[in-house]
Amino acid sequence: MKRWMILAGLLLANWLSYAQKPFSHGRLRVSDNKRYLVHQDGTPFFWLGDTAWELFHRLNREDADRYLKRRAEQGFTVVQAVALAELDGLNDPNALGERPLQNNDPAQPNEAYFKHVDYIIGKAAENGMVVALLPTWGDKLNKSTWGKGPEIFNTANARAFGRWMGNRYKDRDNIVWVLGGDRTPRENSDDVAVWRAMAEGVAEGVGGNDKALMSFHPQPNALEMGGSSHWFHNDNWLDFNMLQNGHCRDTPTHDKIAFVYNRTPAKPVIDAEPIYEDHPVCFNVQDLGTSNAYDVRKYAYLDLFAGAHGHTYGCHDIWQMYSPGKEPVNGPHFAWYDALNLPGASQMQFVRRLMESRPLLDRVPDQSLIAENNYVPAERIQATRGKDYAFVYTAAGKPFTLQLGRISGKEVKTYWFDPRKGEVKPAGTFANQGRQSMKPPTTGYGQDWVLIVDDAAKNFAMPVAAQ
Repeated sequence: MKRWMILAGLLLANWLSYAQKPFSHGRLRVSDNKRYLVHQDGTPFFWLGDTAWELFHRLNREDADRYLKRRAEQGFTVVQAVALAELDGLNDPNALGERPLQNNDPAQPNEAYFKHVDYIIGKAAENGMVVALLPTWGDKLNKSTWGKGPEIFNTANARAFGRWMGNRYKDRDNIVWVLGGDRTPRENSDDVAVWRAMAEGVAEGVGGNDKALMSFHPQPNALEMGGSSHWFHNDNWLDFNMLQNGHCRDTPTHDKIAFVYNRTPAKPVIDAEPIYEDHPVCFNVQDLGTSNAYDVRKYAYLDLFAGAHGHTYGCHDIWQMYSPGKEPVNGPHFAWYDALNLPGASQMQFVRRLMESRPLLDRVPDQSLIAENNYVPAERIQATRGKDYAFVYTAAGKPFTLQLGRISGKEVKTYWFDPRKGEVKPAGTFANQGRQSMKPPTTGYGQDWVLIVDDAAKNFAMPVAAQ
């Protein structure tokens, strides 16, 4: 036990040191094996994101400071935010009274508005966080059947606006670029060409594709098609793929993660907008209620173990930065500053600690680790492994049969990891061969568990939550 405590203390100290100076390793890039994100010097980066779409639009500087500080304390590494925001972002002024464009013209950005964006990006860096920056929400290109719009982009001004944005932030190490803004390109339209033009503009502005890490955020109706990979997988500017599963319970997103993971050429993939905490389930609160911590937790582990390089958490009250006096969207329950501490948000730190407690870059999905590998999402058991460790997530605490011999070592040590509390319990030591029945400490709704399987000779430290 004493040895565990020493190793856990060292792990926590290393994590705190990293959190204080994350960009000393350089901006982000795709790993050499094309599955993960790393810093320029190869230091692994775990994407734990939050959908803070209205951050630039609705929060003043004091509130933005408060939001970023708390999310950093909770272990988040990425905030996803939009320059030309969703909630009438062109015509409704930001918290400082500024609109982003003069005359809604992409060729006339308002310097005062973007100085506020500059400030928040800088403050995010001070807190050790990356900003996944969307130049615009999708309704400014494709108003579709919802969204305020107006549609202001074409191939010419999209490229110019992307170039202007890229040039403005080319020296910021904590930027990842995200196009799309919750839109699926329309058939028989210029949508794909316009997004490509904007991506090319961003790349030109920062000084080349190799200096602009980029992705595309689609609508949930693109999930079956493989999200961003459906249109842009072979584009040089698309460095990693994004999916959105929408806001229903137990969508088999893990299957779609696996589909994109297996596409060629290999590119990292992530669920960048899963079901939000405190959201009307399937937009039907009367019949289905609102989502809870268990809903959001399941997606994190199932997606990651299916092959995602990281995970984005979301909260219905946070994305819109709701506060009394603002027009709510689909009836949030809490002001954003109260929602910061909802249980699901606080439990995301345990996801990160678990993933960072073992080597990140050699991890692969592997359902051959378990016999019961095809349950429905509500009871799904999902497995992943590195060379000398494995994780198995059982969404409802169902027992399963572990196939040994898939990692290194003559013996394996096993532990039960509690996703609700971040606590670890020994589960036994076994010869690394044959099959072993594993029964979680509890079972049923909300009783999810992760089995940690280690090569006993490696003496890995246990995942530790930040205090």
